[in-house]
Amino acid sequence: MSKAFTKEPDADDDDPADAEPAPRGPSYITPEGQRRLRDELERLWHGERPKVTADVQAAAAQGDRSENAEYIYGKKRLREIDRRIRFLSKRLDVLRVVDPGASLASRDDGRVFFGAWVTVEDEDGARATYRIVGPDEIDLARRHISVASPVAKALLGKREGDTTLVARPKGTVELTVIRVSYEADPADPAAPR
Repeated sequence: MSKAFTKEPDADDDDPADAEPAPRGPSYITPEGQRRLRDELERLWHGERPKVTADVQAAAAQGDRSENAEYIYGKKRLREIDRRIRFLSKRLDVLRVVDPGASLASRDDGRVFFGAWVTVEDEDGARATYRIVGPDEIDLARRHISVASPVAKALLGKREGDTTLVARPKGTVELTVIRVSYEADPADPAAPR
């Protein structure tokens, strides 16, 4: 086929294929996670976007836009911000907020469900604590893992003292549940106080 009949990518196109893919799996989120996404949307919409728009306008006023790096970069950054704003707006509409502390049955039962802080110990005695959250909240630095991850899937429904096998790339590991809590982790800097 001749190149005349194919569409060349254009730097100014706002191609939906470039949009961030929605995370797979359940559309659950904790209240804290929803608050963080709403704060990001607010910051982008009312803080960063107006500043970048003003910068683009100032760069456009300088004349020839084809060789104006500030204008070209500003337009690119504006497209990135708009893409993220669209993604966050759509995503927040479909997310279901689940407050793990609201379900007294899960707290009294002592089982691992969405939103739980779980301390586990492997075969070698190494301990780790994770919070099971939605796919939009994954943050390994804060030890938040997705409810769709292999570790979380293996832990769901378990109680303190239960063991489970988790398949990892370097081999299967046996984890023992040491502690289950639905209270905020004091080591989590973003946890509500």
